[in-house]
Amino acid sequence: MLKLSLSLIYSFLLFWGYQYLQPHFSEKNTKSSIYIDTLSNASAWPTQDIQVSNFASADITPSPACIAVAATGEVFVGIDQIGSLGKTPGKGYILKLTDSNHDGRVDQQSKFAMVDNPRGIISLGDKLYVLHTVFSPETKKATGMDLVVFEDKNKDGLADGPSSPLIQHISSPKFLQSRGTDHATNGIRMGIDGWIYIAAGDFGFHNATDRSGKKITMLGGGIVRVRPDGTEMEVYTHGTRNIYDVAIDPYMNIFTRDNTNDGAGWNIRFSHHIQSGEYGYPLLFKHFTEEILPALVDVGGGSGTGSLFMDEPTWPAKYNQVPMMADWGNSMLYIHRVTPDGASYTQKDETFIKLKQITDLDVDGSGRLYLAAWDGAGYSGNPNKGFVVRAVPKGWTYQAFPQVSQLSNDELAKLLQSNSAVARLNAQQELLNRDLKTTASIAWKLAADKKAPLYARSAGIFTFAQATNEQGILQLVKLLADKEVKELAIRALADRKTKNKLVPIQPIVLALQDASPRVRVSAAIALGRLGKQEAIPALLAVKVPSSFVAPPKDQEGPHATPNSAIIPAHVAVQALVKLNAVNASVKAISGPNSSMALWTLRYMHQPVVVQGLIAAYKKSNNPTFKKQLLANLARIYKKEAPYEGEYWWSTKPNGHGPYYKTVDWESSPIIKEFMLAEFQKASEADKAYFVDLNEKNQMEIAELGTNPNNLVKEEPKVDLASIRNKKGQIGNASIEDIMLAMAQIKGNPATGRALFTKQGCVVCHSLKSGETMKGPFMGQIGAIMSREQIAESILKPNASISQGFVTVLVTTKDKKEHMGFVTAESPDRIVMRDITGQITSIRTADIRSRKEMETSMMPDGLTNELSYEEFASLITFLSEQKK
Repeated sequence: MLKLSLSLIYSFLLFWGYQYLQPHFSEKNTKSSIYIDTLSNASAWPTQDIQVSNFASADITPSPACIAVAATGEVFVGIDQIGSLGKTPGKGYILKLTDSNHDGRVDQQSKFAMVDNPRGIISLGDKLYVLHTVFSPETKKATGMDLVVFEDKNKDGLADGPSSPLIQHISSPKFLQSRGTDHATNGIRMGIDGWIYIAAGDFGFHNATDRSGKKITMLGGGIVRVRPDGTEMEVYTHGTRNIYDVAIDPYMNIFTRDNTNDGAGWNIRFSHHIQSGEYGYPLLFKHFTEEILPALVDVGGGSGTGSLFMDEPTWPAKYNQVPMMADWGNSMLYIHRVTPDGASYTQKDETFIKLKQITDLDVDGSGRLYLAAWDGAGYSGNPNKGFVVRAVPKGWTYQAFPQVSQLSNDELAKLLQSNSAVARLNAQQELLNRDLKTTASIAWKLAADKKAPLYARSAGIFTFAQATNEQGILQLVKLLADKEVKELAIRALADRKTKNKLVPIQPIVLALQDASPRVRVSAAIALGRLGKQEAIPALLAVKVPSSFVAPPKDQEGPHATPNSAIIPAHVAVQALVKLNAVNASVKAISGPNSSMALWTLRYMHQPVVVQGLIAAYKKSNNPTFKKQLLANLARIYKKEAPYEGEYWWSTKPNGHGPYYKTVDWESSPIIKEFMLAEFQKASEADKAYFVDLNEKNQMEIAELGTNPNNLVKEEPKVDLASIRNKKGQIGNASIEDIMLAMAQIKGNPATGRALFTKQGCVVCHSLKSGETMKGPFMGQIGAIMSREQIAESILKPNASISQGFVTVLVTTKDKKEHMGFVTAESPDRIVMRDITGQITSIRTADIRSRKEMETSMMPDGLTNELSYEEFASLITFLSEQKK
């Protein structure tokens, strides 16, 4: 997820006392985040607009990993005391919490169901959908992750019985067993289209199985979706690292906040997910970025967690209709303000609510927003850490959300067109449980109403599509003449592959020429889903924009810069691949649609492709075109090995690309022979191009001057015995890998004592009560913090700052600056201690400004040069200080 001396100052009390309630000032939003001193745990929010209150503390909600709120206000919290790196089952469950008097505090609770590693929850009617890790009762080892559904028909706060599986094995058991659930499959949300969307981490999965028996495999991360009955499972997008959740707007735009890469300089990425899109992590991130849909922004380090698209009328306009994205590493809930840009968006991010290691959020039908926070519970969970807060707009008053099962059809019809996303979804799902002819009539009236708001028409269109299936196709086609909803109608028509066989193709082919780029993109995606070969010529005619340019040699391409121009061609290529448009693409190699054909053929490993590329090369006299053909041949010389869930590219992947684990295929020898022959005939200047292709595509043809293939072919096996004393291991490893290693290496406390002095810890910390107190007293740290907590606090000094040890910058009227800790304060003066222990007394009347800093005075990384053995020795020494 997500050198030493000052980091412990802050980190020590992070786990010991209450969090210091520091301000958080964003350069982008300085007016809305001000100092708060009345609420522990939540430390900043726009107080002029929002009220935040404690809902539940660690005595009720320890280690809350995920949260979901029923429309009627019941809060379901996934308790995960195994954590992201723990492996011992029996520590997880779902709590149901109720605030019956609506005062902002829980007053009723029940343990709804026992599940390990809960990672996602959806509450809908009397059903609760849960994504969680499954352990073998016999071996106590993880066997995978399942999406399941519980029912509570008698409303007693307890699941009526065992869950029913919707998807099984949607994460690799090998890595759940070796690492825990840190890069596994995470949050779930339902869209107004009725699909459950699942955020899959880059552990990937092999043979995930839905209720119908359908199996899919995915190398790496992305979004998977499934119907609420557990059927029609499919990959929605691919190429993310470790997304934790999805935010879905009323028009089925999906947004995610990806986790930091721990070593390649690829930070938190906020992305707009377009169906069928390839986002490129990690194999296309460097040398093949022209092929991907890039993120909208790279926002630096962090650890993205829960997400929500806020769309509730009780919320102020400036906090409404926006994706809200939690970041565990930065302890912050962010708002991303998105602005339409072609078929996608640009964005501007702002800080919103600061919570200590926030994990998830959800909102109910009355507008109460609930946020869960890890609160320093560590990588293996903690029974004494974690909390939930409630946030509501200023002036908010409770208005009960109705039990939709008790409403009439007319009342549900009104609710379906509400300006509340919670209301629309719950009304829709209740209507779909009733007479479908009546539901279709209600939905169509709304879908066809040109005076209704677009969000309401969207709900009507997708409700109608679900209620009628094939029978509603002809009516939905009528909506293609309505430019306001044309994009949504196309999407609804093609949305379900099991229900779209009768959709006429010609109106959608014509939509590829629409003035709206969103309509054109929707049409290209739909044509790929309809599976009809007649669409291939029109898709090949989609223009490839000038932004389709490979990055220069040895330079990393722009993987987090918006590029809306590339989207229509990108999804058209994906559609052509789905349609297996091999022959048409080969025929188009030398024609006016050559660019689209060659892009498509990069993903087609078939003999006819090789034959077509070589034939076109021999006929051409254009040197530039011939290089393009050679590039295609080099790209398909190898292909990705079949994935069986037995390897993972780790937290620091080699991102060279284009494949991870390569294998030859039947035409590899033909390509090699051809390229070597052309290489021999080439001039010395032109031979360099062959060498570059060989290296870029990891062909490993020795005769072309290859460098050794540096791709990792299988899960890295860490031999701690051989590297435990290697200097610099801490600086070169991810925090997750360090924590796993510390669990296996005890270290020598005597060595740790020497390091405590050598690393300069004694400058700011005392071990004996008689010594001068400069920072937190270390003589009792082992009685308060575990080895894991000590290690985490050293490695993440800025994760949070604790009471009494926030860094304060005071500027006096004579323009002198003083930085340190405030150790005493009265109305007349403050007393500060700086990093060296020097005491300064300053009169209040002499202070010009006072600013509390977000970060430690000491930069990160003082332990980077240590070996695993040395770091283990240091934390063991500290853990033994218990006087």
